[in-house]
Amino acid sequence: MGRRKIVMYQYRQILVRLRAGDTVREIARQGLMGRTKLGTFRGLASAQGWLDPNQAAPDEAAIAQALHSNKPQSKRALSTISKADPWRVVIERWLSAGVQGATIHAALVREHQFQGSYSSVKRIIRDILQAQPEQNVTVRLDFLPGEAAQVDFGAGPFLTHPDGQSKRTWAFVMTLCHSRHQYVEFVWDQTVATWLGCHRRAFEWFAGVPQRVIIDNAKCAIIKACRFDPQVQRSYAECAEGYDFKIDPCPPHDPQKKGIVESGVKYVKRNFLPTREFRDLADLNAQVQVWVLQEAGQRIHGTTREQPMDLFALERSFLKPLPPQAPDLGVWQSVTVHRDCHVKFADMLYSAPFALVGKVLWLRSNDGCVALYEDYQLVATHPRGQRRGQRITTADHLPPKAQLFFAHDRQWLNTQADQIGPYCRQVIDWLLGDRILERLRAAQGVIGLAKTYGAQRLELACRRAMAHDSPYYRTVKTILSTNSDRLALPEQSMAPAYTNARFVRDASSLFTTDSLNPQQDLLH
Repeated sequence: MGRRKIVMYQYRQILVRLRAGDTVREIARQGLMGRTKLGTFRGLASAQGWLDPNQAAPDEAAIAQALHSNKPQSKRALSTISKADPWRVVIERWLSAGVQGATIHAALVREHQFQGSYSSVKRIIRDILQAQPEQNVTVRLDFLPGEAAQVDFGAGPFLTHPDGQSKRTWAFVMTLCHSRHQYVEFVWDQTVATWLGCHRRAFEWFAGVPQRVIIDNAKCAIIKACRFDPQVQRSYAECAEGYDFKIDPCPPHDPQKKGIVESGVKYVKRNFLPTREFRDLADLNAQVQVWVLQEAGQRIHGTTREQPMDLFALERSFLKPLPPQAPDLGVWQSVTVHRDCHVKFADMLYSAPFALVGKVLWLRSNDGCVALYEDYQLVATHPRGQRRGQRITTADHLPPKAQLFFAHDRQWLNTQADQIGPYCRQVIDWLLGDRILERLRAAQGVIGLAKTYGAQRLELACRRAMAHDSPYYRTVKTILSTNSDRLALPEQSMAPAYTNARFVRDASSLFTTDSLNPQQDLLH
């Protein structure tokens, strides 16, 4: 059993009995103090003249001062005394100014010719800090009805995610500071979109909005944590403007500033989660809502000594009304336009005008659409993608050559070939029907020759190419460039056998002019 500490009023009681004539033995029988310690105290009282009944008895402060001055000083081993002890006062002044230990050691060596090591400086700094009394003082804040709410995340149970994996959930908790009424929702992540959605559902749960929301420095809310000039995430600032509340971030590393919701999160963990089982996330949230209304809201709160639901009935009228139309809670994010004229967001790709390649844009997304802004000017809008890896492209955003290439697809080629003539359609069908080689560009090239030579000459060139079983782009272009399309075909070639052979005879046979009359009309 350890020794019992004797408080100052007991010393005064013992002194009163000594002045009344009680002996040390008689006082020791009462168990107030041991005989040895009583003898020491009696000697001190006699030396101070306190035992004289004609003199006034000292008060407790005087007894404490006499005991302290009479206390023997402990002898400290010389090996434990720092070599920097002669400069203790200077070091204390530097420490109070926030100077670090390494800087103090360097200053002692430079200014005071200190010969000791850095370890000796560390020892004296440790002695100085240990001698300073640590005060853990706090002040409880009181909040008016509707004045503030505090928000925090807490770890939830592991559940089976829709992708089949076991994943931790997170409890979003918003607590009204006056009534201690809560909104609790379990979610899969702590993204900006989840953070904003939880705020919307919390305000709808309370049917009102507090004047300010006290938060910590989570990345989904604060971009840069700072005691005096924090930077708020753009999406959260837009949410605060839409619902008309002020964001009140706590100073960094000071969670006690939102102790109400910290206690609320602990209460959820200790009183709701341990005794229940949950099938999935929907079942978890359904159970916690019932628990908040029927158990947490009906208990006698340890601080207010009132039921949260009773206080909330009074606080409800002090909350700001919800806006007539729910704000569009969009998520803002900076993105870069890549070389393929697309930006990446949520594992999906969205096109942007090709002139903006390499630039940084602002992307704003909500449940239905994605919008891109340059210097706050809208440059593109897309419907929200539905699956990971999806590419959503607006044709006008691509470079002109790319637009032309993608616009001239198979359907367009067939339409153009029908307008030119049947032989041109045969060439296009043969090119697009090749089972080995993709000849889309060749077909586009054939149709493109109509701009240079005209549709009538292109049809004649395709007729000659098919007559010689060489329906290639190179063949058609050579016929046109050499004006061979103007020559008449032999009678036996007027109805060529259409084949799909990939290897044909040399193209020079196409231009044989034996027994051809240049003056003959080409088409009968």
